[in-house]
Amino acid sequence: MAELHSDGIAGEQKYAAVAAVAASTLIGLDFDGTLSPIVEDPAAARIHPDAASVLIALASRVKALAIVTGRPAGQVVELGGLAAIADALAEKGKELYVFGQYGNERWSGSDRVVVGPPPPEGLAAFEAALPDVLAEHGAGEAYIEEKGLAIGVHTRRFPDPEGLAARLLPPLTSLAAEHGLVIEPGKQVIEVRAPGMHKGHAISILVEKVSPGAILFGGDDLGDIEAFEAVRAWGKTTGSPTLLVYSHAGPDRGPLAGLADLEVAGPEGVLELLRRLTGETGEARQG
Repeated sequence: MAELHSDGIAGEQKYAAVAAVAASTLIGLDFDGTLSPIVEDPAAARIHPDAASVLIALASRVKALAIVTGRPAGQVVELGGLAAIADALAEKGKELYVFGQYGNERWSGSDRVVVGPPPPEGLAAFEAALPDVLAEHGAGEAYIEEKGLAIGVHTRRFPDPEGLAARLLPPLTSLAAEHGLVIEPGKQVIEVRAPGMHKGHAISILVEKVSPGAILFGGDDLGDIEAFEAVRAWGKTTGSPTLLVYSHAGPDRGPLAGLADLEVAGPEGVLELLRRLTGETGEARQG
């Protein structure tokens, strides 16, 4: 585990502060790249095989668990086997919250119903115009993921996925703006959705629901920046402990490196850190 520094306080010190009040801590986690390894086909993504046991063990030590993802809530519940995890948490008197599509959709272990708004105006027209724009820029074979409230354009199947995503960003941003939509760039994917909701809002909703005494949030990509910022702002306002964890598994440091308190090696590293909170492992490796 690589130790980073934030606000002059070492990441391990921030971890210790959160661990000291674990019983009042809200754990918030992204899905892809944080609990699930990144794969070429988004539909083939699955939660890490050790995640269920770690999250269930963690529930006995913390106040609440939440998954905050850009995926549709129902999809991530299925891919992550989250209904079974929610059952196990309920036996411990704990709740599992799932915020999908950056907070636009919500599911919980007690309700088991996905609640969300209708698709944004302009999304259907954007989707109709999308194939021509992709073909014009040499991306006619890009995988288009329909999320109900959003559309994801994936470039992972191309020889230069990052370069193609960069070239597609301006025309897709322009097309999205024509239809009252916004762009959310990610790792080899560009997502188009309605403005106004992001993971930072989801954190605010969770804080109101849970009233935590500390927050640990883990993420891996641009879509997690607002969540990081919201957690940090909450910590400064309340004087409560926070820990921002960057799940990083590639050669590039990525956008969260400068915001995180601790950097870990992908989902394996995230689970290693969470095991520490359950008391199942000793000190983390230092980078």
